[in-house]
Amino acid sequence: MTLPRIAITPGEPSGIGPDICLQICQKNWPCELIFVADPKLLARRAAGLNLSINIQLANLNQLPVAHKPSTMNVLPIELAKKEVCGLLDVNNAGYITKTLKTAAQLCLDNHCQALVTGPVQKSVINDAHIPFSGHTEFFADYCGGYPVMMLATKELRVALATTHLALKEVSTAITPSLLEKTITILHHDLQKKFAIAKPRIAVCGLNPHAGESGHLGDEEIETIIPTLEKLRRNGLKLTGPLPADTAFTRPVLKEHDIVLAMYHDQGLPTLKFSGFGDAVNITLGLPIIRTSVDHGTALDLAGIGKASSTSLESALDIAIQLAKRSSLE
Repeated sequence: MTLPRIAITPGEPSGIGPDICLQICQKNWPCELIFVADPKLLARRAAGLNLSINIQLANLNQLPVAHKPSTMNVLPIELAKKEVCGLLDVNNAGYITKTLKTAAQLCLDNHCQALVTGPVQKSVINDAHIPFSGHTEFFADYCGGYPVMMLATKELRVALATTHLALKEVSTAITPSLLEKTITILHHDLQKKFAIAKPRIAVCGLNPHAGESGHLGDEEIETIIPTLEKLRRNGLKLTGPLPADTAFTRPVLKEHDIVLAMYHDQGLPTLKFSGFGDAVNITLGLPIIRTSVDHGTALDLAGIGKASSTSLESALDIAIQLAKRSSLE
């Protein structure tokens, strides 16, 4: 089988994204890495970190070759303004979204078999009057599909019914249609991408105690329970709705392959507590393979040699696995 070619976007130029990209380039990888970024930015950061790196322009017309340590193949996208470590600049917001679109298009055109993204700062992109609520929604808008955000460690998988949404808007967003689409995609991608023949999905309720028979909210009775019952009749193995404060206990997790949380901060604090720095963000339901780090831009650590590339390495590992499995289908 031909080696996979993986596109990587470093993310926010003033954050640790360039640092951790340079770090992973010091290692061997069973794939070709294509960094979609400004080569001058990467060269400046390498010099500042005292890292030896051979930066060369990517050649997409040749067959992929295994990555060689201390080399970096770059598809150049020029910064609008020279970066300053730790300082956000709205002038470079367009550069960030251009790297994302370019990398996604590489995957849509099958020049690359997966995309790994470094951390971005949503606020600076929005301050530049570019609508952006997160990578997940951005790639769904650009690539099509119905995105489902899943984060995974070696011991735990958590998916989200809603993603980057204000808490006051979550209840209205939890509809039978949304739940059915989300759970169907979870079931499908766990089978196809993760080779789990009969996925077991634990579903959280929205309210404390999963609504306690309607005394603490009626979303479970009116929306969640009927949807789960409908999907069970179609053969899906679903448990719930479960109170979120017990859904993440070891006996429940032992019997399930994934937990579906209703909103961002219902599911991710437990996952990040259990594996922060090693967790991987995986977007399901897209026509491309996309993984990402589980952390932010860490502006205070940019350019000083204290950033950890562990999560990026994990994201790259998963991307390679998914790309190889996809090629066998």
